[in-house]
Amino acid sequence: MNIQGTKAPLTLILAAPRGFCAGVDRAIKIVEMAIEKWGAPIYVRHEIVHNKFVVDSLREQGAVFVEELEECPDDRPVIFSAHGVPKAVPAAAAKREMIYVDATCPLVSKVHIEAERHHRNGLQMVMIGHEGHPETIGTMGQLPEGEVLLVETVEDVGKITPRDPENLAFITQTTLSVDDTIDIVAALKDRFPAIIGPHKEDICYATTNRQEAVKAIAPKVEALLVIGAPNSSNSRRLVEVGASSGCDYSQLVGRAAEIDWRALDGARAVGITAGASAPEVLIEEVIQAFKDRYDVTVEMVETATEDVEFKVPRVLREPA
Repeated sequence: MNIQGTKAPLTLILAAPRGFCAGVDRAIKIVEMAIEKWGAPIYVRHEIVHNKFVVDSLREQGAVFVEELEECPDDRPVIFSAHGVPKAVPAAAAKREMIYVDATCPLVSKVHIEAERHHRNGLQMVMIGHEGHPETIGTMGQLPEGEVLLVETVEDVGKITPRDPENLAFITQTTLSVDDTIDIVAALKDRFPAIIGPHKEDICYATTNRQEAVKAIAPKVEALLVIGAPNSSNSRRLVEVGASSGCDYSQLVGRAAEIDWRALDGARAVGITAGASAPEVLIEEVIQAFKDRYDVTVEMVETATEDVEFKVPRVLREPA
């Protein structure tokens, strides 16, 4: 605000694509349809997607979120999150004769299938991913222990000791930074020239598209706000991409109340994007918060259009 009380002008540049991807959309739909089909409560192992707003709204509808299958009763349906689960989890659910629905994103499932195919062909796997992330745990859990070696950084590539350097393949977590992964892949190929990579990049289309959109707006803005959860890998990568693409200040916010307005003081152009598990309603809330404080002009920079849609499992399409 200036002395006269009029609002200072500010341009908001919205990145597109942003927000929900097809895998997140499908996972949320699976929980809602399961509640509709079997009634509440429905149990969900791990947050269905990494977003508090989404999880809280599903909780209100009758979803109960737990970390482990042991916390679920035998007689209620359970849903596995979009990040994927180790093979042992559905096996344990089947043993207990539970109704379970797997909401793993089909693009994550594709990586699981790829890992199994290489394993059948006698190759040991190297996974590029973040230790402890549910997707990494789920993917590594597709194969017997010791069959997947995890690397997070270029430095890690020098530390692994595979069984046979001539029989290796690599896969990646789907939500990584495209640029960081290029360097790790180059280091793997340099150290293990015979290593086999995926036919097509494992990093999913939505992650790539959102990062490209941030690269397009970063040089045009003084600050970038990424709407997403602190435990959302793809959202955190967007903050990093903004910083490495020429934007002076990048901030991750869960919603409007978390915006650090002092850090934006004097900015004339601010970029806005959202991670793949952040709903549009939170983006609108942030835009409104800016309109309350500034004389806002909204521009959009679109670098790709998305029309991907994934079907929900057949069990939810059949009558109860």
